[in-house]
Amino acid sequence: MNFEKEYDLICVGGGIMSANLALLAKLLNPSIRILILERLDAVALESSAAWNNAGTGHSALCELNYCPEQEDGSIAIDKAIKICTQFEISKQLWAYLTEVGLIENPNSFVMPVKHHSWVTGKENSDYLEKRFKAFKEHFMFNSIEFTRDFDKMREWFPLIMQNREEGEIMAASRMDRGTELNYGELTKELYRILEEEFDTVVYCNQEVLDLDPDSDIDWTVKVKNTKTKEIKHIDAELVFIGAGGGSLLLLQKVEIEEKEGYGGFPVSGEWLVCNNKEIINQHNAKVYSKAGVGDPPMSTPHLDTRYIDGEKSLLFGPFAGFSPKFLKEGSNLDLFKSIKLDNISPMLGAFWHNLPLTNYLIHQVMMDKEDRMETLRKFIKNAKSEDWEVVKAGQRVQIIKKDEFEKGKLQFGTEVISNKDGSITCLLGASPGASTATAIMLEVLEKAFPELLRNSNTQQLLKKMIPFYKEKVNEQLFKSELFRVNSILNL
Repeated sequence: MNFEKEYDLICVGGGIMSANLALLAKLLNPSIRILILERLDAVALESSAAWNNAGTGHSALCELNYCPEQEDGSIAIDKAIKICTQFEISKQLWAYLTEVGLIENPNSFVMPVKHHSWVTGKENSDYLEKRFKAFKEHFMFNSIEFTRDFDKMREWFPLIMQNREEGEIMAASRMDRGTELNYGELTKELYRILEEEFDTVVYCNQEVLDLDPDSDIDWTVKVKNTKTKEIKHIDAELVFIGAGGGSLLLLQKVEIEEKEGYGGFPVSGEWLVCNNKEIINQHNAKVYSKAGVGDPPMSTPHLDTRYIDGEKSLLFGPFAGFSPKFLKEGSNLDLFKSIKLDNISPMLGAFWHNLPLTNYLIHQVMMDKEDRMETLRKFIKNAKSEDWEVVKAGQRVQIIKKDEFEKGKLQFGTEVISNKDGSITCLLGASPGASTATAIMLEVLEKAFPELLRNSNTQQLLKKMIPFYKEKVNEQLFKSELFRVNSILNL
């Protein structure tokens, strides 16, 4: 395998993040020399793979953890607005690629599936109504519907409403414009465009062992071929580490001060997957509920219509577990290797202040299939064990970072870490990463290629591709773009 001696950009990891970064860079400047390295046999086999994530177009339409209730009883929707905007930016890129003929069939990876929030009990129902009222006042969410009416809920999600007694207290909200995503197919499509249109291929079975500063360029990347064991050293001006859970271990080898204090907490997952087509066909929705008291946001249970490998599926979960691996195909030593002198204190602080998470994980790990079925029966009262099977989901690494008050805190979401000159950037964290990949990679582009984005021609092209870029999104712009993009994507 013949590599060039030098590259403008090396992307570590063949997932959705590197695909977005490389494609955006090539669209803006086709002459940029890019090398993409993947440790496994093919792209999109870890977090981007369809069975390894929730497949939800995370846009805050149904995810209640993005709208916390404040001490005064009000509902904060700032995070929901940000995530909704970021997801629409991703859709704008897909629409542009479709318009110019680079994507032929967007419905191979994105489908319209209505998003619902559903809760039980008076307190949760009152919260959901307050969230509905807060959403109704904002133009991004003012098409939301809310109900406490059983007949309306039977119309929205009949499978969940079977065998319900009228005395049960529950409420639901609904957003028609929700989406189901196959991130694996999307990732493969983006890499296909890179290869066919920009002669940029992904080199698989290439494990990055180390990154060292180089006096002549910026970075020397040490790469091992996992098949032949051959080791090569490749130079690059810029490096992006987008290796999912494996990013932290690689970042720790890089000689930059910005890495100090970061740790990671690995969480594995499992789904209950329906194998009865009759039941699968009774549900056509994504229905998210509320995490239990003291449970982490990742524990939010949801019953989802999915489209995987060309077939309609029905998944329930996620059920969390613990594994010391940072990747599904990782090593049992990953967690222990990540513990360094600079992150021991943050990791202990995060552990001490997140004891409910530990208790939650212990409880989840001890669950057998029948315990999981009992959780499912809160959604589907007459669910039968023989109609469902347990399928392993992806591995996530939640960020642990320094905190002046608690020494260390567990952070949900994603974070871009870079050195002062932007020559090396690294993405840590998990959900809603894939949904917001385009917006996150625009942030990386700004750090890595500031001169490119200052170019007036580049700015014009970027505005054509992503009309929300650097804009304060008002109601008129949001609604006109939503209509335009949804029309192009057949949503």
